[in-house]
Amino acid sequence: MTHPGRIAVTLIKIAAVYLVVSLAIGMYMAITHNHALATVHSHIALLGWATMALTGFVYLLWPACGGNRMAAAHFWLHNIGLPIMLGALAVVILTGDTRAEPVIGLGSTLVLLALACFAVNVIRHARPA
Repeated sequence: MTHPGRIAVTLIKIAAVYLVVSLAIGMYMAITHNHALATVHSHIALLGWATMALTGFVYLLWPACGGNRMAAAHFWLHNIGLPIMLGALAVVILTGDTRAEPVIGLGSTLVLLALACFAVNVIRHARPA
């Protein structure tokens, strides 16, 4: 079992990086008037910044959720799946090469599994203060 706060704080720190990346892509699109990456931008903002930060705060609020194998599985599946999904999505959008679509599916599946682990973990371990 890991220290309950370690995964929480790491998720929040990674979320902060996704926030900056999302804002940079948004600014690039505004400056260039090229909004081709809008889908990538929104997925970074939602699944990278918002979802990772919120799950990190949940783990801080309920330490019993943050120091177990489900939290570790959530952390690793999310942090492996999301970059895979985003990279492949950007390739499809920018090049039109649909051969990367199964890779989007792989990354998306890993993120879905990560968030399923999170949900099961919260349902099992979150208790009123």
